[in-house]
Amino acid sequence: MLKNNPHFISGYNVIKAFLNLVISEEALNSFLKSNYNDICFGKKPLTHRKVMVEYSSPNTNKPLHLGHLRNIFLGWSMAEILKANGDEVYKSCIVNDRGIHICKSMMAWQQFANGATPDSTHTKGDHFVGDYYVKFNDEYKKEMNQLVDSGKSNEDAAKESLIMKKTQKMLLDWEEGKPEIIELWNKMNGWVYKGFEETYKRIGADFDKTYYESQTYILGKEIVQEGLNKKAFYNKEDGSVWIDLTDAGLDEKLLLRGDGTSVYITQDIGLVKQKFEQFHLDESIYVIGDEQIYHMKVLKEICRKLGMPFADHIVHLSYGMVELTTGKMKSREGTVVDADDLINEMVATSKHHTEALGKVGDFTEQELNELYEILGIGAMKFYLLRVDPKKRMIFNPEESIDFHGFTGPFVQYTYARIKSILRKVGEPSGSGLPATGDLMEGKEKLLTLERSLIIFLEKYEIILSQAAQELNPSVVANYVYHLAKTFNSFYTEHSVANAESEEKKALRLHIAVMTATVIKSALQLLGMKVPERM
Repeated sequence: MLKNNPHFISGYNVIKAFLNLVISEEALNSFLKSNYNDICFGKKPLTHRKVMVEYSSPNTNKPLHLGHLRNIFLGWSMAEILKANGDEVYKSCIVNDRGIHICKSMMAWQQFANGATPDSTHTKGDHFVGDYYVKFNDEYKKEMNQLVDSGKSNEDAAKESLIMKKTQKMLLDWEEGKPEIIELWNKMNGWVYKGFEETYKRIGADFDKTYYESQTYILGKEIVQEGLNKKAFYNKEDGSVWIDLTDAGLDEKLLLRGDGTSVYITQDIGLVKQKFEQFHLDESIYVIGDEQIYHMKVLKEICRKLGMPFADHIVHLSYGMVELTTGKMKSREGTVVDADDLINEMVATSKHHTEALGKVGDFTEQELNELYEILGIGAMKFYLLRVDPKKRMIFNPEESIDFHGFTGPFVQYTYARIKSILRKVGEPSGSGLPATGDLMEGKEKLLTLERSLIIFLEKYEIILSQAAQELNPSVVANYVYHLAKTFNSFYTEHSVANAESEEKKALRLHIAVMTATVIKSALQLLGMKVPERM
């Protein structure tokens, strides 16, 4: 049957039981002419499947850090890839704005700040509050050491710590709605939200819906009470509420503390119900680190025990921890690498590398600053997304900005290089390619690299499908890098402006335009911008 379709298959051979098909030049030329300037190439029409992707999920007691960046880039990119595959996608964020960890920052500010604010100290709001979280832990350690030195055991010292007792009382006061505690909570959270928004805007992260744990935990407590009434849950002697999941290969799980305060799983139960009922979702994807694999299994099993119909449509996109070359980070000790500091470092590094190449003379200062942002942030995103999410990774800022390696700037440079070629050859604005005759017209054979590039471009649609099915943006990152690498090999071997014939020139211009189009499309799905010139 294949031999009878010469318009698509021009030949075949068998090597070690593998059938290799040779796609005809007619088919390749037809594909290129039909798709070379289609900015939507590879993307599918709407399927009406509704999907929510939850990512970021910060705590309001500290700024975003490197771990958050991998989470945000994964979630945002995955949402865009699913959109490209026709899904109706909602990006969401759950802000962990309540709990003992939030009260720790509040207590430290109350005791040690003397009325200081982000404005009075010229500090970004989330960094300001994060400093008091570190301050709390410093004071708590000091108290613990003093109590242990006086002869107390670690367990007894933890119970007698005055600052911890006050913080636990603050949490109870918050849940009871004590006005002065609620006022302080609102004020400090407001500082953090302002800081978060500045970071999100700079890295291009956005959300269609933001949930707050301070609201979802209430629904979660109601569902826990319903579970008690249905005998799905049970009380222990101290009044705490538990569920037994041993029949599912899991353990017993605490749902409410004895004093009535909630735990993380409480709000998660409320939130998952709220999401599915509010948006009528077909699937809810949680972008959460692999240390929460057990937690997500527990959540799904609890939903099954409660008879929730959407239990099997909860999906965990887990990812490995990201570390710097200097090792792990610990937020309570103040050794976390803040996202803002890392972004600034990346932009500064991109400036250093770009200036070292000596090709910035014809840029204005504003254009250069924009270029440094595009390259620095793009390098960071590409480096964090090029690795399969399931794998742990080490982030090397210096390596990520290399213009010649497996990096974002290399791909961005290839795009800018193609745009430079097209400007020199004289592509008319908005009217496609120069009128240089039909593609090949069957007069000349496609050269190996010409053929390879066209076939590579044709695979883009399959790549987008694969990335969506695997929930893996690294599929797109790896593809676009190899596409850029193949184009550079092609351009090194074959001139565009001085091609052997007008037909060859037309062919190579078509290839160049489509390569640039696909590079731009792929990088946009990774959250990266492309510079028109570098």
